[in-house]
Amino acid sequence: MNRDMSWPKPSVAWWALLLFSVAAMLSYTDRQVLSLLIDPIRGELAITDTQVSLLQGLAFALIYSIAGLPLGRIADIFPRRIVIIVGIAVWSFATLACGYAHSFAGLFLARVFVGIGEACLAPAAMSMIGDYFAPQRRGTAIGVFLLGMVLGSGVAVMVGGSVLQAVQRGLVAGIPLLRELSAWRVVLVLMAFPGVLLVLLFLTIREPSRHLQAGQESAHALPLKEVLRGLVRFQRSLLPLYLGMALLSVGDYGMSNWIPALLSRHFAMDAGQIGALFGSAVIIGAAIGVFGGGFVADRLVTRKGPRVRFLVAFLVAALALPGAFAGLGGTAQVVVGGYAWWTLMSSAGAAVAITAIQDVVPNHMRGLAIAFASFGNMMFGLGGGTTLTAWVNDHLFHDPLAIGMSMTMVALPAGLLAMALFWRGWRVTCLGVP
Repeated sequence: MNRDMSWPKPSVAWWALLLFSVAAMLSYTDRQVLSLLIDPIRGELAITDTQVSLLQGLAFALIYSIAGLPLGRIADIFPRRIVIIVGIAVWSFATLACGYAHSFAGLFLARVFVGIGEACLAPAAMSMIGDYFAPQRRGTAIGVFLLGMVLGSGVAVMVGGSVLQAVQRGLVAGIPLLRELSAWRVVLVLMAFPGVLLVLLFLTIREPSRHLQAGQESAHALPLKEVLRGLVRFQRSLLPLYLGMALLSVGDYGMSNWIPALLSRHFAMDAGQIGALFGSAVIIGAAIGVFGGGFVADRLVTRKGPRVRFLVAFLVAALALPGAFAGLGGTAQVVVGGYAWWTLMSSAGAAVAITAIQDVVPNHMRGLAIAFASFGNMMFGLGGGTTLTAWVNDHLFHDPLAIGMSMTMVALPAGLLAMALFWRGWRVTCLGVP
């Protein structure tokens, strides 16, 4: 166990971080590709927008959130590398199963197992990042990890759209196991295979020693009751971060999971066009956000101390608000540009808030602390944002073409509340306001 100085060599740390980022990209690709396949799935399985939202949101988010809490605890106790390897294997096989599901119930169940596998990654990877990188470099490292996630969101629609078009043009016509499948099924089957290579690559890294923070006598896992008591002690700092991130995720998923459908319904764009336009915008906006947010916050921390991250989170949440109107754009470019602005700022806020959590809690609580953050992001964001947007559209507007207005009605209040919570966190943590 290490107190302060013996950090791994930079080459070792950055190789591990590269693998974490690639794993995050693959997990988000498997998770988000369904947003591009909404209308083909609706047609073949004869399901509603709300049922599709359950496949995109609740099926994944519910199990991801629930499983993430014990998996975060496991990451505090057992070798984190093994937790990640098992998770990659599970979500890859589950993605394969999605391609062969022939009913709403079967696809829902497969998505549940995608959620279980992917819930292994964030707590274990972020805990390991805390032991690979010193505090003054941790924000940048977290930003690189989150960069993989946002790249995955863009890659899902870019690659998914290209593969879907290629399959529709006969790409797999000569392959016995694939030629009988619908095009959307082939996309899901092909998305499953990169996980096998990634599992092998993770065998090349070692588990880092767990570092100690000031006042921490041992890095051995504490009893769960003591860890929970420790997190409660930090609740005044943690709750604004958890809830603010979760509310930004409501806007993230409420828009990102429905913009491909909006582009198809309003502007008659095909999968390839949607993938190229929306995917590239997501990649550029979110990449700048997560890396820039972590980098800028690290520079400010050097001069002002770790607590400045709360103020940065508030500022980027405020700047995100104009993007909540993306769904009302009169052209495809305005819609996508608006969402690119939202995701740039939202991603910066996530990078800053997650790093602030790492600053607040000691090593032996990080896995569970990050799992609580993932719980909020998935339940409120992916589960709530995706399904609430569909519910508003189905029950208030009764019109598939009104999906843009539904996105704004969900994202704007969520962004305003996130901004207020980060401001509250700044006042409580940094100014001592009760």
